[in-house]
Formats: sequence, C-alpha cells, structure tokens
Amino acid sequence: MQLEWQTGKVIDIKNETASTKRFFIQMPAMEKFDFHPGQFVTLDLPIHEQKNKRWRSYSIASAPDGTNVIELVIVLLHGGAGTTYLFNEVQVGSEFQLRGPQGKFILPEELDKDLFLICTGTGIAPFRSMVQYLHKNKVAHKNIHLIFGCRKLHDGLYIDELKDLEKKEPGFFFHPVFSREQHVGEGMYTGYVHSVYEKLIAAEKDPAKFYLCGWKNMIDEAKEKIQAMGYDKKDIHLELYG
Repeated sequence: MQLEWQTGKVIDIKNETASTKRFFIQMPAMEKFDFHPGQFVTLDLPIHEQKNKRWRSYSIASAPDGTNVIELVIVLLHGGAGTTYLFNEVQVGSEFQLRGPQGKFILPEELDKDLFLICTGTGIAPFRSMVQYLHKNKVAHKNIHLIFGCRKLHDGLYIDELKDLEKKEPGFFFHPVFSREQHVGEGMYTGYVHSVYEKLIAAEKDPAKFYLCGWKNMIDEAKEKIQAMGYDKKDIHLELYG
C-alpha cells in the first residue's frame, strides 16, 4: 500500500540532552493517528531538490494513545542535513510533509517468550513506545528486559520515566548502561550493552526473542553473541539507525 503524504505540525519541542530533542508532531487532517508500537514515519524536509534526498525516517517514541499527536526523539548528527534542519530551523508551529506509519519492527502477536529489547542512543524510541503501550493496555507478557546503552549519564534518554515504569509494571526490567562512566547509581551499569544481556541470559537460559535497535556495530556484535549463546537467527529482529 502506498501511503499518502500529509501535513505534520510541530506543537512542542523539548530539549532532552545537549544533542537530543523531542519533537511532538500533530496531524491536523486526522482525528487519530493509528500505528503499531515500533513503527516509524518518514519526513520530507526542504533540504534538497531531489525527493529521495529529502526523506528522513524516525521511529515513533510515543505509544498509540488515540490522538493525532506523535513524539519523535532525534539526535543531532554533525554534518547531517536532516537533523541540522530540524534543530536549527524547525520551531513550534513549523509544518512539513510526512507519511506513515511504516515498518515491521513490531511486537510479536503472542508474548509467550521473554523479550530482550537492546538499543543504543535514540534507538530507544521504538522500545519506549512498546513498553508504554503494554503498560497502558495491561497486556500480559513474560519478562521484558530493556537494555539501553549510551556514553555518559547526561546522554541518558527517558531514564527516570523507565525506572518509574519498572516499579509499576511487573515483569519489566530497565537496564541503563553507560560506556564512559566509572560510577553510576543503583540499577545502572558501566560498560556496554553486551555484558548486561549476556549475564541475564546466562542466569535464565529461557526461550526468548531479541529486538535490536541502534548503530550497526552494536547490532552486528549482538547478533553474533546471541547466536553463539544458542539462539536462532529467526529469534532476532533488527532496526538499523544511521
């Protein structure tokens, strides 16, 4: 199905970190914007004459809530035409064309296995959408481990929100990991995401599905490690960033 382009209007912008912003976008022509948690939208930004060089895709960071507003969390890529435009030119009231929802990086129909949601940076966006959806709709599930990697404590995204959700949602566990910190708080880790899920898997050894979202290097390494631990390639789902 060819999705129609429609107007998106920016209704709020929040500075999340020094290099990350949250954009709240409304689709005025629609009463509600339906999507599956994990899907993305494509923006058509006025940054090039050729159409396909203007398009930038971002996972939706909010859960479906029956409204016509979605949230995108976007990191500034130095030298990147798309994010430079979004950070420097777009403000509340700005409009651009977008289409979606798109993508098959969504939750399985049956949540009958443990889920490991492994991400770096703004790759947390689809997983935040998924876990908020499960919580708000009281969907039954096995254990869900969300393992989020970034460099420094001040780079963290949705840390307080997801730590709070961990207290409220039985079977949900949030594991923030910081690669360039020596000391972190309780329930946090130093190092890289791989050591965290390896320990969790070694302790449980249960059937599981793995969702990987982030930079290619992390995803390639995780695929290798997960298969080396005895899991099948078909249990691993990917969404590349960058």
